[in-house]
Amino acid sequence: MSDTPFHTGFIAVIGRPNVGKSTLTNHLVGAKISITSRKAQTTRHRITGVFTDDTTQFIFVDTPGFQTKHKNALNRLMNRSVTQTLADVDVIYFVVEAGRFGSGERSIVEMLPEGVPVILVVNKIDQQKDKGLLLPFLEQVGKEYAFSEMVPVSAERSMGLRELLAATRKYLPQASAVFDPDDITDRSERFLAAEILREKLFRSLGEELPYGMAVEIEQFEQEGELRRIHAAVIVDKDAHKAMVIGKGGEKLKRMSTDARKDMERLFGGRVWLETWVKVKSGWADDERALKSLGYE
Repeated sequence: MSDTPFHTGFIAVIGRPNVGKSTLTNHLVGAKISITSRKAQTTRHRITGVFTDDTTQFIFVDTPGFQTKHKNALNRLMNRSVTQTLADVDVIYFVVEAGRFGSGERSIVEMLPEGVPVILVVNKIDQQKDKGLLLPFLEQVGKEYAFSEMVPVSAERSMGLRELLAATRKYLPQASAVFDPDDITDRSERFLAAEILREKLFRSLGEELPYGMAVEIEQFEQEGELRRIHAAVIVDKDAHKAMVIGKGGEKLKRMSTDARKDMERLFGGRVWLETWVKVKSGWADDERALKSLGYE
């Protein structure tokens, strides 16, 4: 038995939409628990990811990107999710893109709570052509807020993540583990199945449609290693239904097949997935409908 004290703590992952928060969480955890796409606002729920080593259990809370432009019920719920998360964590990761710190970032700085260590995670350093600009950028951003640490990383390439964990460990309280060592998330397979399918919809469809779309798992049954999943894609308009299905149903079939393969990799067993499309007008601005779809 090691005499090293064990530490456990919660870390909020926050930032503007599309800065790589979910990619960072997935790579820290070592599994795909948060969906990703090039489109902003992919994440809509708080996702808890867990990574445990010999001395520490890191519990990451991946949050939606803080939204300042759109004010419907869905975005109000997502923003509330961010602010509630910040009130109850041990450390905050404020994720920004290398070379970018503007009004959107400053609006997030204004909501940072006092007394919680904030680590600035400067992501996408691999995409910065002039590496000589990184140090001046860190010096500039260091004047914006008293960050506890500033750690450059490339989440997609897993660069700097070991250094990030080492920087985080010293701010976490000494405590027993909350989750079993093999756990990677507190979310159910039912929830993860819906998120995986929603990712395929985001990646495959146009720029506007995904924001009027959700996924509801209507049935989830396990028979040995086989999971039977019935999923409904919820859209806002009849015209969107045809866009999701595609000519002869090919688009929906392709997205469902891609989702099924990802589910099988994550769940470690065969998946039978049936998917269809439903129209629920105005669902994104109806708090009752949002709660029925699992939005907090």
